[in-house]
Amino acid sequence: MGKFKYTEENEKEFQRIAKKYPKIDAMMLPALWLVQEQEGWVSPDAMVFVADKLGKTPIQVYEFATFYTMFNLKPIGTYHIELCKTLSCMVMGAPELKKFIKDTLGIGPGETSADGKFHFSEVECQGACGGAPMIALNNHYHENMSIEKLEKIIKECK
Repeated sequence: MGKFKYTEENEKEFQRIAKKYPKIDAMMLPALWLVQEQEGWVSPDAMVFVADKLGKTPIQVYEFATFYTMFNLKPIGTYHIELCKTLSCMVMGAPELKKFIKDTLGIGPGETSADGKFHFSEVECQGACGGAPMIALNNHYHENMSIEKLEKIIKECK
């Protein structure tokens, strides 16, 4: 396993963002987010990299990364479907969407499809209760989701 480092572009972005913080160790969230945007997940090597960069210990980075559910701690599929599981979305059709994902892609929450294309997560409120039910696909939000709309999105991804 090779040592992780930011791409040149992400290193520049890290330096740009760091100027906004009074202390470098406050950069944990943006530093990990850049890792995940670059790799799709946060590996142990990346945690060591971030720890070195921020003057933290690797266990401090691990504790932080495991606290936030938005960080993937293992590789996931190319397309990450995040389905809101809170009240408004549940009432407006999230259970039917969850069943559709299981029936169509053969995966439940926390699973990646056999072909490695899709990963499915159930997440807390995505802040679109007026547009429920809601999914995010690779951080692009889709409100008023229906089985028909989701089927179209999945076909486009395949």
